[in-house]
Amino acid sequence: MPLAKALELAQEYDLDLVEVAATARPPVCKLMDYGKFKYESAMKAREARKNQAHTVIKEMKLRPKIDPHDYDTKKGHVVRFLKQGDKVKITIMFRGREQSRPELGYRLLQRLAEDVQDLGFVESNPKQDGRNMIMVLGPHKKKTEAMAEAREAQAARKAERQGTSAPADADETAEA
Repeated sequence: MPLAKALELAQEYDLDLVEVAATARPPVCKLMDYGKFKYESAMKAREARKNQAHTVIKEMKLRPKIDPHDYDTKKGHVVRFLKQGDKVKITIMFRGREQSRPELGYRLLQRLAEDVQDLGFVESNPKQDGRNMIMVLGPHKKKTEAMAEAREAQAARKAERQGTSAPADADETAEA
């Protein structure tokens, strides 16, 4: 329809004439409330950002001659990071004569990868980078799944706390 007639129709219905496809011949236009359209698209974008998960790479640094207890502590941190859905970059730092024995670092990284294989997988194999040896572990579950599980667990703990605190309050009032 001609442009003048389309504008007249838009004014009649108190709507906006919005060009949808400018490159089409003839150009395609649509009658709509443009302010409402912008608001709804902004709300969709905000909702998408809220549900979006940011990929974070956590780093854990080790030495080749690490004590068993220290290894367990560091492994615990790696497990926690993988459960949260984050990637973990493990760096083995070599100093002095340790640089002549890179196989020690390689074995340590392989041991760590085997210990956490149920939570994550080796994303990039161990490789020497100057004085350091680096390996990246990725989680099996996505960050969004981990966040959802954490929210459910938190809600369950909160419900449990509220459920156990109510009888204790009832006992206190009965004694008074």
